[in-house]
Amino acid sequence: MIKGFKEFILRGNVIDLAVAVVIGAAFTAVVNAIVTALINPLIEIFYVPNENGEFGPSFTGIYGQEVVFPLGGLLTAVISFLAVAVVVYFVFVYPMNHWKARAAARAGVAAAAASEEPKLPTEQELLVQIRDLLERQNKA
Repeated sequence: MIKGFKEFILRGNVIDLAVAVVIGAAFTAVVNAIVTALINPLIEIFYVPNENGEFGPSFTGIYGQEVVFPLGGLLTAVISFLAVAVVVYFVFVYPMNHWKARAAARAGVAAAAASEEPKLPTEQELLVQIRDLLERQNKA
């Protein structure tokens, strides 16, 4: 029972998913703060926020209304996703894959040493066996 649980937990996809959820949730707040404090003010240099606080290029709609394409929200989402993905990959997924590869290599070496296959006959030995069989058939 413990062995089965250990195999379930050590499956790469389960660990990757759990790590991604936890780190993603924690790191998103940090990234959002950075985007709000640095990226959004840079965008505001070029675009003035409207009364809703949205900033980006604005156009007049077909009914005369102002239409704003809010770049701040889009950039926040893109930068948050990329930052979280980079951190999760390099801090958790890459080391986990490296650890699993090393464990598989150790298991492969141990399995190969434990189950040595019998030595196959050489080509010359096979030819000698064939010759002997043919001689026996001719005598019979």
